[in-house]
Amino acid sequence: MRSGDTTRRDTLRFALAAIQREAVDRRQAAVDTLIAAGKSEGERATALAEKDPSVLDDAAVQDVLQKQAKMRRDSIEAFRKGGRNELVAKEEKELEIIRGYLPTQMGESEIRAIVTRVVAETGATGPRDMGKVMPKVLAETKDKADGKQVAAIVQTALKEKTA
Repeated sequence: MRSGDTTRRDTLRFALAAIQREAVDRRQAAVDTLIAAGKSEGERATALAEKDPSVLDDAAVQDVLQKQAKMRRDSIEAFRKGGRNELVAKEEKELEIIRGYLPTQMGESEIRAIVTRVVAETGATGPRDMGKVMPKVLAETKDKADGKQVAAIVQTALKEKTA
């Protein structure tokens, strides 16, 4: 941080703010649920003290960071369409910083292998069977692959089945 890398500093601050926002949102959702259930203030305090929903586990933090990475990917795509190359470069740098805190992503060949196996297991015969295949593939690739990329590979594999 002392090296003057403002992009890294700002990206990490933004990610930390998103994580803190998620904690606040979860706590508020729990309070709202307790209020809707008719709990008194004392009962709410006891329930929240027993299990504080604002304490995020690693999976929740990872989900927040995945959302941040997706926001960057979407921004990169939009900026490319708009010809804003300077913003594309900035977003790509931020995306790389966030990726450093996420698990390693699966490669396309690994995803294809999973898709091929799941298509065979489910007996899928064409694009109409996407609903059978996608949930199983997504369960295996959760947090390790981009959903859009997985969907594109599944669609391609199912189209090849009909051809």
